[in-house]
Amino acid sequence: MIEARGLTKRYGSTTAVDDVSFSIEPGRVTGFLGPNGAGKSTSMRLMVGLDRPTSGTVTVHGRRYDDLESPLREVGALLDAKGVHPGRSARSHLRALAATHGIPERRVHEVLEQTGLSGVANKRVGGFSLGMGQRLGIAAALLGDPRVLILDEPVNGLDPDGVLWVRQLLRHLASEGRTVLLSSHLMSEMAQTADHVIVLGRGRVVADAPIAEFVAEGRSERVTVRSPQAAKLAALLMADGREHLSLEPLGEEGFTAHGLGPAEIGRTAAAHGIELHELSPVAASLEDAYLALTRSEVEYAAA
Repeated sequence: MIEARGLTKRYGSTTAVDDVSFSIEPGRVTGFLGPNGAGKSTSMRLMVGLDRPTSGTVTVHGRRYDDLESPLREVGALLDAKGVHPGRSARSHLRALAATHGIPERRVHEVLEQTGLSGVANKRVGGFSLGMGQRLGIAAALLGDPRVLILDEPVNGLDPDGVLWVRQLLRHLASEGRTVLLSSHLMSEMAQTADHVIVLGRGRVVADAPIAEFVAEGRSERVTVRSPQAAKLAALLMADGREHLSLEPLGEEGFTAHGLGPAEIGRTAAAHGIELHELSPVAASLEDAYLALTRSEVEYAAA
């Protein structure tokens, strides 16, 4: 388990993490979400002792990372896959890490096999693709067979097979009772992998809930409408002064209505003799809920 209590980190006049408290439970994959600059990376650096908090605490199984006797055996982390000497081979990099914790040589072979790197184990890391580098970072995180995994964008650069492999790996590790924290900007992948989400915005926790509950709370009614008289229907719907309604065009013969149900749209169409080819609710998604929640928390917004 990872626990943060009143965790705060300031860099000069900038507060990166602001009085954050949460618990990351074992036995599930917890998604760590938030816009750029929300404080996710700083929080993860604090978890593994790369930064010291200004105030508050973050612990792993009740102890600070700095106080763990054998950190690699308790916490596996992937925060920067590029943090490897380019002249070393994948095998020598893992052997060096293993030597610091008395991890046997056979474990190096196991994680190379597990991550699909056995065939390039003796190749210099400087020649690795982005995806191969990610696999090596995951291998390093798994090296000590830890009970806690902290992974930042682990599928970055992986092909579809690699993405599926990571998803299945994390689900399996969680099923063994391990604590798995996954940070990613890929909402579709997070929706298929995580059981629970913690969302940060401007350094504060803005959501901490099971993923199904989070999506349900963020649901807004959306309906796909297709009609040869789509423009007329859209004008009628907007003419009724519905301030909560917005329409997103779908070509010349359709639109998505945000904030209005299919029954009301159908009644309006029937009342004016408008032919409908489609009137279907759009399922809520993690991305919808996330964007609705964090819209006001974005620090670096494009024009």
